[in-house]
Amino acid sequence: MYQKDVTILGGGSFGTVLANIAAENGCQVNLWMRDAVLAQDVNGIHENKRYVPGYPLHSGLVATTDLKQAVCESPVILVSIPSGGFRTVVRTMAPFLNEDQILVSTTKGFEADGFKLMSQILASDTNNKKIGVLSGPNLAKEIASHVLTATVIASEHEAVRESIQKLLANEYFRVYSSSDMYGVELGGALKNIYAIISGLAAALEMGENTRSMLITRSLAEMSRFAVSMGSNPMTFIGLSGVGDLIVTCMSPLSRNFRVGYALGKGVSLEQVVSELGEVAEGVNTLKLVKQEADRKGIYMPLANVLYEVIFNKLDIATAIKKLMLSAQNSDVEFMFTGE
Repeated sequence: MYQKDVTILGGGSFGTVLANIAAENGCQVNLWMRDAVLAQDVNGIHENKRYVPGYPLHSGLVATTDLKQAVCESPVILVSIPSGGFRTVVRTMAPFLNEDQILVSTTKGFEADGFKLMSQILASDTNNKKIGVLSGPNLAKEIASHVLTATVIASEHEAVRESIQKLLANEYFRVYSSSDMYGVELGGALKNIYAIISGLAAALEMGENTRSMLITRSLAEMSRFAVSMGSNPMTFIGLSGVGDLIVTCMSPLSRNFRVGYALGKGVSLEQVVSELGEVAEGVNTLKLVKQEADRKGIYMPLANVLYEVIFNKLDIATAIKKLMLSAQNSDVEFMFTGE
């Protein structure tokens, strides 16, 4: 078994599930949590009652609220902090790191200031070079139920990819690898926008033809945007692209899908936020991507129409008509020629 220690920063559902997988694989795992009461539950009753209730945690998983203690001697650190607080945590832990430690982001989103990906924050705010991202169609509740799942570890460093594969792979969680870190990371962030659109379509009881069209054109739009940022469009036919897009656009377990569904039923965004307890990542991502797409002149009709619906109160029927009458581009924009 893989015996090295690992630290997961963030005691939400996905961070907790990853920590438990590593512990099941024979690791001594530190799970850093902000909430001391939740940390006591993890250590006392071996359960994270707030985020993954009923999910038994391995005894090799130890929760702590001491960030320095959690990271200072851990060879691998997975950062599962929401994008809004990601940089603050990274800056706080940076003085306790050494440059040989592996840092991996599992967060799907952008930082508003400067339109930064989480991997870019890890690179800019630490002296570490061994950086990666973990992304894919990974609904935490299903992983906790041992539903067969796959993910992607992306890094330009082979040592990072191999370490995470050994750390997390088991009989129900398969870990593939990629060297296109930004492409994998962009897939995980961008798909949240289109999950909202899919939820809207479901609420309006649109047909399967419509759902198929939306998911396919969403993928084209995602890859178009990613290529503008230097990513490989072929990355988007993999798990972190079409795989993550499908599960997020079709599952009511997706927070972003639920936002779109509620909006489609006439619930205001303010009510949705109140019911969910926080804004789904896709709402914030939509604002940032719209601004960046406008700045770069990237054609993104789905994102543009959703922006009008959410922020400018455009009538949904009008929005659909506007979308269907927009310019008709090529079906497949990026082709592999074999040259």
